[in-house]
Amino acid sequence: MKLNIAVLAGDGIGPEVIAQAIKVSDAIAKKFKHELTWHPALTGAAAIDVVGEPYPDSTHDICVASDAVLFGAIGHPRYDNDPLAKVRPEQGLLKMRKKLGLFANVRPTFTFPSLLDKSPLKRERIEGTDLVFLRELTGGIYFGEKGRRDGGETAFDNCVYTRAEVQRLAIKGFELAMTRSKKLCCVDKANVLETSRLWRETVQAMEKDYPEVIVSYEFVDAVAMRLVQWPNSYDVLITENLFGDILTDEASVISGSMGLMPSASVGTENAFVRTHSRFIPASNGTKHCKSNGNSFICSHDVRKFWFTCRGASNQSCSK
Repeated sequence: MKLNIAVLAGDGIGPEVIAQAIKVSDAIAKKFKHELTWHPALTGAAAIDVVGEPYPDSTHDICVASDAVLFGAIGHPRYDNDPLAKVRPEQGLLKMRKKLGLFANVRPTFTFPSLLDKSPLKRERIEGTDLVFLRELTGGIYFGEKGRRDGGETAFDNCVYTRAEVQRLAIKGFELAMTRSKKLCCVDKANVLETSRLWRETVQAMEKDYPEVIVSYEFVDAVAMRLVQWPNSYDVLITENLFGDILTDEASVISGSMGLMPSASVGTENAFVRTHSRFIPASNGTKHCKSNGNSFICSHDVRKFWFTCRGASNQSCSK
């Protein structure tokens, strides 16, 4: 197999971890006689420093021309506490998702027997956890109209979803559930939000097409609690962009560290895998970037799923 892979190392610890991920990939490729060609490109704060924007057209062209994207980390401390910044590294990530059509974030959470005692949760709470979140990535409040009015005294961010956006994410959730334990949980806030009522209404209408799947509906605040109390009660969960952003980070530390878990963002024609890192404030006010390359190694399985299923809409990722 010959593959062209775009490499977006990004910011912080991204370049360091990407370098190791490439070593691992090349070793695997050599063993199984594959040929990988790497194409580096700028994104995030690194791209802002060079060209003034976080996801330049030249980077997008490289991503489109590649079979997949290997993504590092994005963000920089100098932007974290500057709410007036007009251009931000994270804007590059959102723009990339939208332009590449990466509408589904696949975020597994599972435990390693040797690391159970490294989790902040008790062993008996987390042992046996094996769940997957499918987070919608290109709609919702992150992509709705936003701005200021009243001379800057009032701010707004609109959350908008179409039925088609919900359906395409839900299809992946149902198909994934069919390959696992045939359990699907739709996470929303339908008691308050109209967009959540659209989510619930849409998924309920799809149940008849997947009669073997047992579907549950839970409010996002309840799921946030149950992920800590009984994470192994879940299998496949689907949710909207903002809820998914928060819940997947919460779920990922069940294993002991966010950097242990794989992640992939997939669409119909494109996909990328990434690590997870954060700039962690220290007691003296400085910041350190921490990550773990294990997430990249695990992400190879997620990427392999996408290469296998590319163009085959009736297949999905299994355990």
